[in-house]
Amino acid sequence: MTGEQLKALEGRLWKAADDLRANSKLTATEYSFPVLGIIFLRHAHNRFVIAKEEIEKTLPVHPTRGVRTMTKNDFLDAKAIFLPEDSRWDTIVDLPDSSDLGEYLNEAMRNIEAEYEDLLGVLPKSYNLFEKELLQRLIRIFNDEALDHMPGDAFGQIYEYFLNKFAMSGAQEGGEFFTPPSLVKTIVNIIEPDHGTVFDPAVGSAGMFVQTAHFIEEEGFEAANKVTFYGQEKTDTNTKLAKMNMAVHGLDATIVQGNTFYEDKHELVGKCDFVMANPPFNVDGVDKSKESVKNDARLPFGLPNNDNANYLWIQYFYSYLNETGRAGFVMASSASDAGHSEKLIRKDIVDTGAVDVMVSIGTKFFYSLSLPCTLWFFDRAKEKDTLKADKTLMLDLRNVYRKVSAAIHDFTEEHLQNIHAIVSLYRGDNTLYNSLVDNYKANGSEAELEWLISRFPDGEYVDVLGLCKVVNRAEIEANDYCLTPGRYVGVEDQIDLDFDYETEMGIIKEELKELNANANVLAAQIQSNLEELGL
Repeated sequence: MTGEQLKALEGRLWKAADDLRANSKLTATEYSFPVLGIIFLRHAHNRFVIAKEEIEKTLPVHPTRGVRTMTKNDFLDAKAIFLPEDSRWDTIVDLPDSSDLGEYLNEAMRNIEAEYEDLLGVLPKSYNLFEKELLQRLIRIFNDEALDHMPGDAFGQIYEYFLNKFAMSGAQEGGEFFTPPSLVKTIVNIIEPDHGTVFDPAVGSAGMFVQTAHFIEEEGFEAANKVTFYGQEKTDTNTKLAKMNMAVHGLDATIVQGNTFYEDKHELVGKCDFVMANPPFNVDGVDKSKESVKNDARLPFGLPNNDNANYLWIQYFYSYLNETGRAGFVMASSASDAGHSEKLIRKDIVDTGAVDVMVSIGTKFFYSLSLPCTLWFFDRAKEKDTLKADKTLMLDLRNVYRKVSAAIHDFTEEHLQNIHAIVSLYRGDNTLYNSLVDNYKANGSEAELEWLISRFPDGEYVDVLGLCKVVNRAEIEANDYCLTPGRYVGVEDQIDLDFDYETEMGIIKEELKELNANANVLAAQIQSNLEELGL
């Protein structure tokens, strides 16, 4: 199946499933998890059938007892889930109309969970809430013959596509469990997680892990042989989504439920080769009086005074890394130049030399809110290299995007490759740059070729006005330890007729809104202080 055929199939399946939901009594949230469960079941059956055929070819034959019976371990060795007969897709499809399909699906999921401890309590079992006709039509939709014998990676893409669409429709509160692919791919490309321990302490639906596996496979290796995944997630539903997502992709991970502010269930401080996450922004209400917070080894630079957890997360990501580890994470733009105690923590982090790359992302990349964000990248190997420790790449991508719709922006594959190439040039490696130039020439991609070579004509990193600049710690100090790329890269001195001024004004408007909110908080604090002094 070609990429275009897969996209057409994804669109057709989604439209059919979404049309059913629109005409039902179910909310997007009630509908999303069970539908993802049906995709899981359909994919598990495909893998079961393929594995069964291969296992049967290799089963040993005893002179008197005959062919050895297949076991669950045979399927585990084949990286497939053993399905009890009543949990198999063909059994479900052939059920008589008189069957209670909702309860049957619930029981089918329970039977699969009973076979696998890692899936216990994970699979959806609320199909009894669905109208019988709705369920029957859903089964028919996913009984599409185009899905027969579909390879696992393609099925994984369908699962990710549905996750994406449910996030856009508001199911599970969107950003609560789903990080847009553009941001996930940017993080993975920049930290290049290709070995060792990979940890996401706000794992959501495990999109970071799936993209890491894609990255490793594109390098010609199997993820299972290169990395070990660990995840922690606060909510029960998201933990289930993550485990199911990993199972659909045939990946192993140790994912546990726990509130990262109070629990460090994997005890990975100083042990991770790679950390990546999209934590919730601007969380307040963390109980700093708890001993687990006051004495947290993950907070080497101290507790911020304000009621905002951004600088808890930032310290977690730094602390989990081993001495050569890299981290990449999404953060509220306001954290890059926050003042007071947060500024002091940021100064300490900058002084370690670990701040590698800072990336500004424009508005509309998230489905549930339009605020801009910043991607932070740490590289603790820099700390021991005097020259590298003194340098940080500032990359302003607020004007780099594709307009998917009036409400949604993303990066094209070419954008992602170009961003990766810029970071690689900054690190002194022009291999990707040269490969992209050759590919753009061969494919006639004149616009992308021009964009890349006009900015980096000699295949070496240079500062580009309005796009990127390498700064040293003295310059960061002179700018009050601000880590906002726009402060350093400047503005390109020209009028671009293709530039989306409406979007840029939206960015400015959102930034102004955030500044006004901060000003109101500060004003209230000043007033409170004055009243305490009796003034």
